[in-house]
Amino acid sequence: MSHYHHLSMEEREKILVKRTENQSVRSIAKDLGRSPATISREIKRNKCAKSAYSAVAAQTKYQKRRKNSRRKKLLENETLNAIVKRLFLEEQWSPEQIAARLTHEDSPFCISYNTIYRGIYAGMFDTEKQKRSQGNRGSKRKLRHRGKTRRKKGAVETRGKIVISNHLDQRPLEANERQVIGHWEADTLLGKRGAACLVTMVDRHSRYLLAEKISRRTSQPLAEKVITLFAHMPAE
Repeated sequence: MSHYHHLSMEEREKILVKRTENQSVRSIAKDLGRSPATISREIKRNKCAKSAYSAVAAQTKYQKRRKNSRRKKLLENETLNAIVKRLFLEEQWSPEQIAARLTHEDSPFCISYNTIYRGIYAGMFDTEKQKRSQGNRGSKRKLRHRGKTRRKKGAVETRGKIVISNHLDQRPLEANERQVIGHWEADTLLGKRGAACLVTMVDRHSRYLLAEKISRRTSQPLAEKVITLFAHMPAE
């Protein structure tokens, strides 16, 4: 693996100063910790019209060469960009569908759905208004998961779920076979609008039901209502 590092702007400025002082290529290379061949190529490649080395011109040429040498992104192709943009925004196709369809139709373009996702998240299909807006999430909102972070395959969602410390197979035999009174099962019935709900407590043996409504299905109102339901029940 190559450990070569391109010359920095600071190094180019030092080359300019030392060349102005008429220092030799070998002397400059020694001071900068570079090979004489590197310094020689740098000077020859970046002479200006008056045959003098220019640090500014050298840095400008370097940045231009670096830009031109990088691999162009697939979605920078105007034709492919237009196809993907139309299918995604107008036809509401998913990136997976777009990539598969182009392959199925033997299209001259071949692109993976991951590349399309990267283009979407990079804002390549956003309008100018969306790009200027601070709060608008742009074309990501067109994704079926509405731009939310996608979970990895096999990941288990844990948000909003209660960790169960005891499983049903650990239930006592007398409760499991409904032998005695006093083993209760709790449940909640959510209302149509998702706010108020019904709390139910059912004795497994007698099937005696306790039920009452609470305004919200959250832990505090639920706990308070269960205590209220059992307040009038005998201790034994």
